[in-house]
Amino acid sequence: MSGPGDFPVRSAAATIRSGLRGRCPRCGVGRLFTSYLKITERCDACGLGFAGHDVGDGPVVPMIMVVGGLVVGLAWMMEVAFQPPLWVHALLWGPLTLGLSLGMLPLLKGLSVALQFRLRSTEEETKPGGT
Repeated sequence: MSGPGDFPVRSAAATIRSGLRGRCPRCGVGRLFTSYLKITERCDACGLGFAGHDVGDGPVVPMIMVVGGLVVGLAWMMEVAFQPPLWVHALLWGPLTLGLSLGMLPLLKGLSVALQFRLRSTEEETKPGGT
């Protein structure tokens, strides 16, 4: 089965893996980002346009939930077990929060673009729902 432009239709799992790796969701080869979080105009391998793939702040919400829950849970466990001074908490959890957040954002943004590609094509004339 082929999709637009005679590209084979990829499985949902393959599309998601491509997004998490920062690769084009259609071909899995081209780069999705030109810089840290800037989505490229077109895939350099298959030519898929990403102009309509605006995920906005969508990836930030799950990142806040995961990182916040993890860091608060770890800080609480450390406080209960060891009762360290407050400067130890600041020294540990600030950099961990920043590192996890910066590490997760490209993954989640790539995943969002891949899911958007899979579920709502932006290159078709009429989008699902008639909008």
